[in-house]
Amino acid sequence: MNEPAVLRGLPSLDALSAPGSLPARGGLPGPGSLPAPGGLPAPASLPAPGGLPAPASLPAPGGLPAPASLPAPGGLPASEHLQPQELLITMLGTYVRPFADRVWSGGLVVLLGELGFSTGAARVALNRLVRRDLIERLREGRLVHYRLTARADRLLAEGDGRIFSLGHPCDNEGTWTVLWHTIPEDRRLERGRLARRLRFLGFGSVQDSLWVSPHDHSVEVAALIAELSVSDFATMLTAHPNVVVGLPALVSRAWDLSGLVDRYDTFAAEFSPLRPRRTLAALSDRDAFLTRARLVHQFRGFPVLDPELPERLAPVSGPRRRAAETFHELYEGLAPASQRHFDAVTAAFEATG
Repeated sequence: MNEPAVLRGLPSLDALSAPGSLPARGGLPGPGSLPAPGGLPAPASLPAPGGLPAPASLPAPGGLPAPASLPAPGGLPASEHLQPQELLITMLGTYVRPFADRVWSGGLVVLLGELGFSTGAARVALNRLVRRDLIERLREGRLVHYRLTARADRLLAEGDGRIFSLGHPCDNEGTWTVLWHTIPEDRRLERGRLARRLRFLGFGSVQDSLWVSPHDHSVEVAALIAELSVSDFATMLTAHPNVVVGLPALVSRAWDLSGLVDRYDTFAAEFSPLRPRRTLAALSDRDAFLTRARLVHQFRGFPVLDPELPERLAPVSGPRRRAAETFHELYEGLAPASQRHFDAVTAAFEATG
């Protein structure tokens, strides 16, 4: 399967777990070329910046839960609620990265408004992404456009690889990866980025500075420690633990798997009713866009929670498979209508800007 770049998120923007950069395939989006939906509100009819509904109160498409409040299985922690920076990266990765190199800022602000964020919050998020070297600002007359930086492109590709391979690990589950580091405290930025990216790859922390994964991630980890310039402080090795004393205890210490099966089951139960083609076809382009944002946001949390341990250590494969099948089918099924909405907003509003 080709890889899209997710809300990316992403878990955090530095781990960018988000699909979103998926090149067009079959029904997948192709930004910029599709007509505007007939029901798109005229610019003058948009709610005033200060009058946008709070994220938790955004009207839900077709009776579905409100996209911006996104209650996940068992209830998402506040830190996992939609954030404008994550949504922006996801939109750029999903609808712009595979097909174009820039997008008008005003269109992004409008789309964030549909997800419950004010104009002010959208502008702040764009400025912060510029400071983080994840997007670049381009001025063309009175208009401002944005495009992804090389750093964001790398992170999105990494995130896509993890999200879209969940349930289908590339190795045979026989090789574990162990990383130990002594990164000094005065390099907290690198320590934090390393931890977030390792968690997104499915690593668990046995103790401070000691990380393990039940899969062979030696290539990704080697590239990561080189990118962060911490190779002098890190030691990585791979192992084949055929006979290990205390492995279940190590697993329980490195990962909290409580509630994971319930979360997978709840995800599948919430989104499976949308899988019939007739149901998808009944959604407006706007509703498809909002629903796809919810779908990606909720699914992108699983790579951080699920290290994909061998079944004998964590019997999760059934619920994981059902959730992944639902995600992949709807991600593609919602793509054409979602893309039309994205293109209509960014193109139509640029014409009036």
